[in-house]
Parts: sequence; structure tokens; C-alpha cells
Amino acid sequence: MIRKYYTSQNLKLSYLDNEQEGKPVLICLHGHFGNARYFAGLMEQLKDWHVYSIDQRGHGWSDHAEAGHYEREDYIQDVVVFIQKVANEPVVILGHSLGGINAYQIASRCKDLLVKGLIIEDAGAIEKDNASFASKIVDYAPTLQELGDSLKRFRIYDAEYFLESAVETEHGWSYRFDKNNLSESQKRLNGNWWDDFLNSSCPTLLLHGKKSWVVTQDHIEDMAAKRKNTKFVVFSKSGHTVNLDEPKKYFDMVNQFLDELILISTY
Repeated sequence: MIRKYYTSQNLKLSYLDNEQEGKPVLICLHGHFGNARYFAGLMEQLKDWHVYSIDQRGHGWSDHAEAGHYEREDYIQDVVVFIQKVANEPVVILGHSLGGINAYQIASRCKDLLVKGLIIEDAGAIEKDNASFASKIVDYAPTLQELGDSLKRFRIYDAEYFLESAVETEHGWSYRFDKNNLSESQKRLNGNWWDDFLNSSCPTLLLHGKKSWVVTQDHIEDMAAKRKNTKFVVFSKSGHTVNLDEPKKYFDMVNQFLDELILISTY
């Protein structure tokens, strides 16, 4: 797995590549506060797919955008540019949270021209959340442990997901995500996106953590019922980060869905 870069809308954006050249393409999109390495384990296991995982703007090793440039269309255009310039073929998109909504909005706009399948991890057709705490996250902490512990003031007691974005600098430990603009990004993500979710017909798999605080099982079932070619899997031991909570079952469900897509494409 290697880190590479591309340019979109004057930003230098980073991505990971599992280098399985000549295989069908899967693009992975992380959620707010995450980064491309959220999918690193999956990338290493999927040997029959050329997997790319993108550090979306303001996250990981990608550039931070200026205020006002975390709109829905900014995120979408970044991925469309990637598909057209790097992947060079229709792709399957796997998205978690923010990345999940980005994924089905890309499919809505491009449909079968660019997207031939979707895997949506714990993201709904309606989004209503608050990331206003982000700007209050500490700039630096003397140790990695203290950086994680600093999140407890926001009632975040399991820092594993956030610490994936931690980096050591000469000033101490810090997060790579753009904490000053993530509240704005979340506000732009909030909304009723049913029209986008329903405006494509490619095969789609919804992955839901039963203990999630972001979306309910009833809502996931409603999404699957209203959109054709859509099914769902509930992970009983998982919260919002299904990939971290039940990695083996997660891989099995993703791999099974991808195998089914390959079979469909051969007929």
C-alpha cells in the first residue's frame, strides 16, 4: 500500500493505493474526523480489487480548504475528479458517515456513468448532527494518551477513531483534521437527502451499527425498502464505526457484496 497525491480545485489531496492494477476499482471515503487509513485493513485484504482510499479535504494528509469551501459540491467534485483522472473507469464507492452521503450523492449526479455500486456505512438519507465542539479540541497535547483523554470533556470516551488522525509534531501531539472548519462542514452535510439517495439504481449495501447514535435501524430499513437494488446488514455489536467494532464481519459482508457485483457484471 502506497500513499499518492492528486489535485482538485487547487487543493493537494492524498490517497492510499493497494496497487492491485488491472482489478475492478473500489474507492473508500472516510467520515468526519477520519482519514484514509480507516480502511487500511480492508484494503490489504481485498486482493481482487484495486482499492483507493482518499483523505478527503481537511482530513489526513490532504490540504485544508479555506472557510466556505466545505460545501457538498466541493466534496463531490473532489471524488469525481479522482474517478476521472486516477481511476479512469466506473467504480464502486464505499463510504462511512460523511463519506457515505458523499457516495450516494455522487451516484445521484453521475449514475451509471461513474458509479456501478455503493456500500454505505452508517449514513442515513437524513442527516442532523452537531460538530460545533470541533473548534474547541486542543491544538496540542504532550502525549498521545493525553490527546485522547482531552476528548472526554466532549463525552467522547473511546478515542480510537480520532487517534487514527493523530500526529506528533515539535509542539506535541495533534490531530491532522481541520478542526476549525469541521463544524461548517457538518452544517453543510445536515439536511434531507432522500432525493439524492433515491436518484440512482446501482446495487447498494447499507451497513448499520445497531448501537449507532447517528442513524436508527428503522431509518436504514426504510432506506432499503424505498430504493430498488438495496439491501442492508445490521451489526449487533457495533456503534457508528462498524469497521472498527466488527472488522471480520465487516470484511465478510463487503467482500460478499463485491463478489456478487463481479458475478452480475459477467452476465
